[in-house]
Amino acid sequence: MTTTSIGATIPRLATDEEAAVAAYSQLTPGTASRRLKDAIATAVMWGAFALAMIPLAWILWTVTSQGFSLLTSSGWWTLSQRNINATDVGGGAVHAIQGTLIQGLVTAAISVPLGLFTAIYLVEYGQGRLARVVSFMVDILSGVPSIVAALFVYAVWVTTFGFQRVGFAVCLALVLLMIPVVVRSTEEMLKLVPNELREASYALGVPKWVTIVKVVLPTAFSGIITGILLGLARVMGETAPLLILGPYTTEHRDQSLLRLHAHLADDDQPRPHRTRHRDRSRADVGDRAHAHPPRPPAQRRRPDHRQVRRGAAMTPTTPPDSPGIPASRKNH
Repeated sequence: MTTTSIGATIPRLATDEEAAVAAYSQLTPGTASRRLKDAIATAVMWGAFALAMIPLAWILWTVTSQGFSLLTSSGWWTLSQRNINATDVGGGAVHAIQGTLIQGLVTAAISVPLGLFTAIYLVEYGQGRLARVVSFMVDILSGVPSIVAALFVYAVWVTTFGFQRVGFAVCLALVLLMIPVVVRSTEEMLKLVPNELREASYALGVPKWVTIVKVVLPTAFSGIITGILLGLARVMGETAPLLILGPYTTEHRDQSLLRLHAHLADDDQPRPHRTRHRDRSRADVGDRAHAHPPRPPAQRRRPDHRQVRRGAAMTPTTPPDSPGIPASRKNH
C-alpha cells in the first residue's frame, strides 16, 4: 500500500515477476508429478533425437573421410568411369556431371514451354470444364512418384513402340515430374500480378496477348525463374527413371569376355614342365610295351566265375582243354 500527499491510500499493482512467484507458491502437490513427467518426456525426446542422429553422423563421417581426398584431386573432375569395375579403384565424375547437365537441359527445354503455356491458359484464359480438367491433371501429376512415371514411359516407349532404352526416354519421364512444378509456381506468380496493370494496358488499346507478353510475364519473371529452378532441382536428383530407362553400354562386358577368352587360350597352350612329364610317361609306356609284348587274343585267360566249394577254400574251375594254361595247373 502507498500513501499520497492527501492521505488517501492507493493499492500497488503487482509486477509480472511477483505474480509468477505468487502463482508458483500456490501450486498443488500434484504439480510435482507433472513436472517429473515433463522431465521424463524431455529426456526421452532428446534421447530419440540422439539415437536418430547416430546413423546420420556415421554416414556423413564415412563419406567425408573417404571422399574428401577424391574431391580435392584433379582426377575426380577430369576422369570418367570407363572400364572401371565395382572392385576397381579410380575413375571420376565426368560422366555423371555431363549426363546430369544434358538431361537437365533437355528436360527443361520440353517442360518450361509446356508449363508456362499451361499456367498462362489457366490464369488468363481458363474458364469452364477444360480448365478444371487441366488443373485436375496437374494436381495428379504433382503426386506421381518418379518410379511410376518411369514405368509409364517404359510401357509406352519400349513395350508399345518397341524403341530401345535411350537417354531421351529418361528425359520424357523427367518431363512428367517437372511440368506440374513449373505450372503451379508460374500460376501463383501470375496471380500475384495486379489487375490494375492489365486494365491499364487494355485501356491503351493493347491486345491481350501483347499485355501478357509485355506486362504480365516481365512482372512475374523472378518468380517464374524460381519455379523453373525448383523443377530442375527435383528432376536432376531422380534416379529411378535413369535406372529403368537409361541405356547400359556393352563395352565393359565385351572387354570382360575378351579377357576370359585370353585366359582360356593361355590355359590351352602346352607348358614346358607338363610336356616333359607327358613325354616321359609316353616313353615309359613304350618301353614297357617292348619288354612285355601283349599276348595274342587266343592265349589270353578268360575268367571263369564258376566256383566250387571244396572244404573251406574256394578254387576256380577251368575246362581241361583251356589254351594258354600250364599243364601243371591242369592236373590240379
